[in-house]
Amino acid sequence: MAALHPPKVEIFDPAARANIDPKGIRREVEEYREEPFGLYVARPTPGRAQFHYLESWLVPGLGLRFTDFWFAPGHERDQDFYLDVVRVRRDGPRWIATDLYVDLVLKDKLSLRVIDTDELLEALAAGLLTAEDAEYALKTTYAAVEGLAAHGYDLAAWLSTRDITLTWRRHP
Repeated sequence: MAALHPPKVEIFDPAARANIDPKGIRREVEEYREEPFGLYVARPTPGRAQFHYLESWLVPGLGLRFTDFWFAPGHERDQDFYLDVVRVRRDGPRWIATDLYVDLVLKDKLSLRVIDTDELLEALAAGLLTAEDAEYALKTTYAAVEGLAAHGYDLAAWLSTRDITLTWRRHP
């Protein structure tokens, strides 16, 4: 379990080709792509031992951030995609994502695990999160679990029912 902390806020600035992480560190982004359903981000992750690159899609209509971490040798994990439950808002050209603690770990077409609900409940109890945001996080999680389960944990199949097609550098 992680130490108790307020919701992490991340800024995505396509015009500046920058990503400001929750610690306030500015990261250069190789590629941004805006689609009607969301924002694609691809960038290296300097200073991270576990992974060297990431690709993410922010999909505000689903309340999710889908990420493919490119793990370094020896740090591989049994997952294809990592889904963060988020609230996304726009501030002009910038996209601002607030992480609502709950995450889903997807092994595409095989399985799904929900993690970090303990962090959500602790943050709510500590007053770091409103009841409205906690309820939103849980409803978002339930909708994702139901959608993925109904489609055999096939991410592309589920998203196609929502007219969403995510493209990835490593996944055709």
